[in-house]
Amino acid sequence: MKKVTGIGGIFFKAEDPQKLLKWYLKYLGLDSHEYDDVAVLFGWRDKHQKEKEGYTVWSPFKEDTRYFEPSDKSFMINFRVENLEKLLKELESKGITVVGGIKKLKQGKFAWILDPEDNKIELWEPADDGK
Repeated sequence: MKKVTGIGGIFFKAEDPQKLLKWYLKYLGLDSHEYDDVAVLFGWRDKHQKEKEGYTVWSPFKEDTRYFEPSDKSFMINFRVENLEKLLKELESKGITVVGGIKKLKQGKFAWILDPEDNKIELWEPADDGK
């Protein structure tokens, strides 16, 4: 079974997420569009998904966010995965810490695990349209 198909997002804490985002847009010329005023979407095409468009999210979060808990780290990686439910069962059977259950949103299904150094990892099975 294929597990990770790509990086869905990179999230990190920042003192002023909107100011930092604007800096990156202005000085590094990120050629992408803003999403919710606090993230950038990098579009791409995945030949393994019959040329459907997809994206990777880059987003600073407020320093006091609780979204990365129970990890106390300043970042979180989101991995795109296939068959999230089966993958979670397999990970749990191997003693991997699962944080909460599966959450279904319009973008797809999400779940979270902790790696051996207590980094919170977000797993994302995109909705059928890959967006």
